[in-house]
Amino acid sequence: MFQTRQARVVAAASEAGFLAGGRSAIGARVPRHLIDAAKARTGLTSTTEILEYALAKVALEDDFGAALVARKGRAPRDLDLEL
Repeated sequence: MFQTRQARVVAAASEAGFLAGGRSAIGARVPRHLIDAAKARTGLTSTTEILEYALAKVALEDDFGAALVARKGRAPRDLDLEL
């Protein structure tokens, strides 16, 4: 199941154009336990795949929560919700 979710995230990132164009090298010091846990959780074996998946998730995140909170008080108090 998780691999399907991971594939959907990468496919959505591709459709959004995030995976198009040239590739960039990235260098970072990341805790080994974090990488191992991410690999175990996703089933991915390549650190490059893990980073691409993680960056795709961040790039695709929506702002629904923030947008919802920003709308506080915007509906009229007399709005009939038929409850």
